[in-house]
Amino acid sequence: MDLTLSESELAFQAEARAWLAANVPSEPLPSMDTAEGWVAHQEWEARLSAARWSVVSWPAAYHGREASLVEWVVFEEEYYRAGAPGRVSQNGIFLLAPILFDHGTQEQQDRFLPSMATGEQVWAQCWSEPEAGSDLASLTSTARRDEARGGWLLNGQKTWSSRASFAHWGFGLFRSDPEAQRHAGLTYFLFPLDAEGVTVRPIAQLDGEAGFAEIFFEDVFVPDADVLGGVGEGWSVAMSTAGNERGLSLRSPGRFCAAADRLVELCRATPDAGPATDRVVDAWLKAQAYRLYTWGTVTRLAGGGDMGAAGSVNKVFWSELDIALHETALDLLGPEAEVESPWLDGYVFSLSGPIYAGTNEVQRNIVAERILGLPREPKGVKA
Repeated sequence: MDLTLSESELAFQAEARAWLAANVPSEPLPSMDTAEGWVAHQEWEARLSAARWSVVSWPAAYHGREASLVEWVVFEEEYYRAGAPGRVSQNGIFLLAPILFDHGTQEQQDRFLPSMATGEQVWAQCWSEPEAGSDLASLTSTARRDEARGGWLLNGQKTWSSRASFAHWGFGLFRSDPEAQRHAGLTYFLFPLDAEGVTVRPIAQLDGEAGFAEIFFEDVFVPDADVLGGVGEGWSVAMSTAGNERGLSLRSPGRFCAAADRLVELCRATPDAGPATDRVVDAWLKAQAYRLYTWGTVTRLAGGGDMGAAGSVNKVFWSELDIALHETALDLLGPEAEVESPWLDGYVFSLSGPIYAGTNEVQRNIVAERILGLPREPKGVKA
């Protein structure tokens, strides 16, 4: 693993740092889970895209810079170091887009990627169902063939769909072959959230904001052109998405290194940090360890390797690190932590980390079985 940046990579870093310093809003944007904040974050995405910083690794034809994987990680580090706004378009650009590049048709790429890069069209991740969360393969929402119109009719319900309250499009799995068992017979669909037969019901969180929604489908027509990957191949396509979510794309090390640096500043400003000081040091070291682990992954991928089950290691580590960072900050703040603050908001959000992108219990099973080679957990065995 070589952490030395080349001259061109250093120039890229300097350009990104300068642009962010000149353009990052001086005040935090309103929450993207509000109507006002949603518009503000879309405007930020448009500004990023106009300067070709929205999706630096994408082709120039889709508003990118054709940056290398190393440059992408460098940009992410600079982005979080600058305290730039959260990415309202992250479901699309970080989760769906890599799958469109790998499994989508040229027509799908040309139709969806440009508006995704500019933030004009924001995507919702529509996977979980009331009876299918971490056990995604048990989903029951269906896709019935409509030969006359050349497409499919979607029926069922999705829940905890991130960004769905205000998003324009969604992506998710539906059971297209009711006779097939579990992983077989699933197909990956793309669908507009304002289509006839779609009902979106925002889910209010403790703060009253709706970062999630439940979605009901009643004979929603989706043409064949909006099937991603082959019919019945939805599971393999979905696992590509999950790998991106658990691995590099969704939680870059820059996010945690920036938070760890802020935690160190908070500790220095606390008159009597006491035992919490050791936890601050531990959090900072773990953030750096995650950064180095990520760079090792970048080296492996650049050499032709793949993410594989290592994404599950990433997911468990960053989700638990996020909680530890914020818990330590709240302890340093003491009673002031109960007053609304970025640290409190971050802590509440961090608690969801061990759940989304596949629960950490499931991820530990994947690590045990696929990396450590331990026996599979017995199924259906009763004491």
